[in-house]
Amino acid sequence: MLPRLLLRSRHRRRYSSAAATVPLSTPTFAVFGANTGVGKTLVSAGLVAALLNSRSPSVSAVSYLKPLQTGYPADSDARFVFARAPALLRASSSPRATRLVASCRTLFPSPAVGPEAEPLHQSQEKVVTYGGDGAEEETKVLACRTVYAWREPVSPHLAAEREGMAAGDDEVRGCVDQWLMEEGVGEGGEVWKVLETAGGVASPSASGTLQCDLYRPFRLPAILVGDGRLGGISSTLSAYETLLLRGYDVSTVILEDRDLTNDTFLLSYLRNRVHVLALPQIPEDPSDDLTDWFSESSSVFNLLKDSLQSFHSKRVERLNGMQKKSKDLLWWPFTQHNLVPQDSVTVIDSRCGENFSAYKIKDNTMMLVPQFDACASWWTQGPDSDLQIELARDMGYAAARYGHVMFPENVHEPALRAAELLLGGVGKGWASRVYYSDNGSTAVEIALKMAFRKFSLDHGILADSEKSIRNERNIQLKVLALNGSYHGDTLGAMEAQAPSAYTSFIQQPWYSGRGLFLDPPTVCIKSETCNVSLPQSMQHYPRTSGDTCFPSLAEVFCKTRDTSSAADLYLSYIKQQLSEFSQSSNSDHLAALIIEPVIQGAGGMLMIDPLFQRVLVRECRSRKIPVIFDEVFTGFWRLGVESASELLGCLPDIACYAKLMTGGIVPLAATLATEEVFESFKSDSKLTALLHGHSYTAHAMGCMAALKAIQWYRDPSTNSNLDLDHMKLKELWDGALVKQLSSLPNVKRVVSLGTLCAIELKAEGSDAGYASLYASSLVQQLRREDDIYIRPLGNVIYLMCGPCTPRDSCSRQLHKVLRRLCDLN
Repeated sequence: MLPRLLLRSRHRRRYSSAAATVPLSTPTFAVFGANTGVGKTLVSAGLVAALLNSRSPSVSAVSYLKPLQTGYPADSDARFVFARAPALLRASSSPRATRLVASCRTLFPSPAVGPEAEPLHQSQEKVVTYGGDGAEEETKVLACRTVYAWREPVSPHLAAEREGMAAGDDEVRGCVDQWLMEEGVGEGGEVWKVLETAGGVASPSASGTLQCDLYRPFRLPAILVGDGRLGGISSTLSAYETLLLRGYDVSTVILEDRDLTNDTFLLSYLRNRVHVLALPQIPEDPSDDLTDWFSESSSVFNLLKDSLQSFHSKRVERLNGMQKKSKDLLWWPFTQHNLVPQDSVTVIDSRCGENFSAYKIKDNTMMLVPQFDACASWWTQGPDSDLQIELARDMGYAAARYGHVMFPENVHEPALRAAELLLGGVGKGWASRVYYSDNGSTAVEIALKMAFRKFSLDHGILADSEKSIRNERNIQLKVLALNGSYHGDTLGAMEAQAPSAYTSFIQQPWYSGRGLFLDPPTVCIKSETCNVSLPQSMQHYPRTSGDTCFPSLAEVFCKTRDTSSAADLYLSYIKQQLSEFSQSSNSDHLAALIIEPVIQGAGGMLMIDPLFQRVLVRECRSRKIPVIFDEVFTGFWRLGVESASELLGCLPDIACYAKLMTGGIVPLAATLATEEVFESFKSDSKLTALLHGHSYTAHAMGCMAALKAIQWYRDPSTNSNLDLDHMKLKELWDGALVKQLSSLPNVKRVVSLGTLCAIELKAEGSDAGYASLYASSLVQQLRREDDIYIRPLGNVIYLMCGPCTPRDSCSRQLHKVLRRLCDLN
């Protein structure tokens, strides 16, 4: 069965580098080496024999896989395990009569191997009987497989190139995935699986990908075979830390004892965090068949088996208990705990690229299942699996080099380089200063302080020479913003947004809403057409169908609309609202415009007509009202361009960035400003400086992560989605599928832009809005059956990928949603 599955996977299956399905009912471990020639195959054979000879628990079968083999057929690790393990069992003193059925096969030998080795490729089988007499005989199974084999005894990447047989990462992972999911290997007891890697932890695979990166989507617990030779401590610790840096759990370190006490030092250095086992010295005589060595080592292999069994049991026990513990101990944000049954809590074991690895029990089988993170973990995530590793490495470097250092009046390289990158990217052409903080809400509050100071100076509220306040008691500075806006959860940021579920008395009793909040026109796709919807407050203005219906979003963003009747309508509405506000109070000033450019996120993934925002920005400029773009959500390619200002066709005075800026791996925010805004804080008194900050301002790890992520997104060699000619992302969501969705009778609107595809379900009354539970059953289906982690905004569901997510992955998720919505109809 397995060879047939693997053959099919090689020729038909397109495998993703994201997290993979790993059954936990079958203990599975990966054998890594600190280097080539440290004895991985000896450890594999000894472990296999110890498992098959195990009485408690009773192991009925062991499946061994060697995905990449060079030096074949003279050297075949699978054939060695196939030959050696039965011999070891025959020599054992098992009290029970046992019949071992062993098999060995090579699936894809290189053409360079030659036809004379054909018998070795075919399935070889042997039956060995050993153990006590008279007792009822039990049957056990050993299945050994080599997937790809090359003749030349060199690194797989060289062998593949020289012999003309490639083995891409997708193909190798696809074979491993099929092997992991294989059932029916043994009956009546536990089935164990052992995967042996090639060379050392950082040795190249056939494609050049490192071994530790090739198998990272599976995150199998690692057995690290250390180096007992002189210098082996260094290579073993390097291999150990390389695995940890990639998120592997190292269960055991095992190495040969060459009378150098490497094991003793390693145990002390690792502070008992991991088991360290020492094997007797391996005979160097090539004629030695190692029978005596294996016999002498049997007690160590039994310890290894017990250690792995304990590791696996504890892991499963932890995963099984996390749902209940989370309900007992945690207080989740934006969550009504009464509405979250214990069994609906998602237990996340790890992350790889765009996917969670979530613990589930399906058909009474425990497994780790890849789950597409469709909310991008609250809009923060951008890394593919490669960038995730790069970010971990760079952050580790920054932590080791800097720890954390004080920022005011100081400078360090990551903060300076990140500032240069920000000003040359999202701030190009307008910004000259970068103010670091820790999150989007804080970045917004800093922006408001900047804008208020600039406005106060420009309008004579502060005397420029002394920056002294005139008529302080009578001055009220407020914001101009949009209904449906959201700028964060801190008290100041909440004051700058319109009334909503987030600002109600029960949530924020201090809220007063210090601003004028305009009703914006919105854009959506419905029945395959882009439609502009005017709010009720604009309904009485004259309009034409040419102003409200467009064949595509490109026409919506086109700047030729600036001279349309719609632009005149918007300007009339804005001026009227500003006039009424100014007449209502002489002491209230609109001192800042703050908008989420193009898309209002938490407000329901609403697309605001870019023409309206452009007209609004221009009118504010004419009145010397500083303009703030809240790009915490929309920045860094979220909407298909690096900055949403590119879509609007206008620039801010101040802009806020966070989330995708660091690849979503660590909190960091930045508020960018013009030189004029910066100058408004300069004087000879510290009291006029911007007195705002937090303890971890410009922390080095965050700045290093931002450096890596920003460069990664905009580099076509690392981001294949980038259209370099136009400096925007290629279309990620299949246009035909989006149109199909927009035509469903239970869909009110669709917004598809950049990495976002949002769908509002038709609902009325209490079924609509943020508190709606209308989409609950659909969300649970998508999570449990389709492995898409959806977190809705009331009756709005959305899919969000990263800037580097492959288009075919986006299409797969969209197909699943379309199918569910069709069923819902």
